[in-house]
Amino acid sequence: MKQKTTSDDLAERGYRFALRIIELVDVLPNNVVGRGIGGQLIKSGPSIGANIEEAKGALTRKDFIHSMNIAKKEARETKYWIKLITGANLIKEEKAKLLLEENEELIKILTSIVKSSQEKGNDNS
Repeated sequence: MKQKTTSDDLAERGYRFALRIIELVDVLPNNVVGRGIGGQLIKSGPSIGANIEEAKGALTRKDFIHSMNIAKKEARETKYWIKLITGANLIKEEKAKLLLEENEELIKILTSIVKSSQEKGNDNS
């Protein structure tokens, strides 16, 4: 049986993911490429959890969906930067594997939440 993810669980996952992003950025090379890509990653990765937290305090369904959509977009951007880091051989692919898997899980969860929230908003029964 699939366990339902609560907003607190998701917020905690976003927080733990942000910490792992910080650890990854910290080991990137201290050169133009490492600092540039690391700067992008340090913005998008932690933003996922921040937007989930913001959604928890939403006053309307529309506001909730908007914040979750932003979290989803940030997750997709984060996936790009992590793949670019491994593609450019800034870190070994094995080091990023679990992070990419968690990132993909977050994208799937956020996509599901947005979709179901939009469907509930369109339900006129």
